[in-house]
Amino acid sequence: MRLLANENIEQPIVDLLRAEGHDVAYVSEVAPGAPDDEVLRVANAESRLVLTNDKDFGEMAFRERRVTAGIVLLRLQSQDGVEKANRLKKILPVIEEQVAGHFAVVTEERVRLRPLRRG
Repeated sequence: MRLLANENIEQPIVDLLRAEGHDVAYVSEVAPGAPDDEVLRVANAESRLVLTNDKDFGEMAFRERRVTAGIVLLRLQSQDGVEKANRLKKILPVIEEQVAGHFAVVTEERVRLRPLRRG
């Protein structure tokens, strides 16, 4: 899976995804301090899904009707990046085929997928 991990994603999550063979660009490494608009632009230009803890991407996708390849919003209660990474590791094989073109909200209990506007 091709992902752009927003700056608010913890390093252990990025490390785990890379170790699992995913192509992950990390905003903290490639464009520190980039605003959300720029993150979405880069993700679209590189055909990457946005991985974030920031609900503003839902606003951009639904209220502003911005086109995107997909967004994965982590809404996990734990503040521990390792715990979040382990949760993501468990659900990725299940959602990997479905998440493109969707807004996915990942919680401890479930994953909600909502289709996104296509360009």
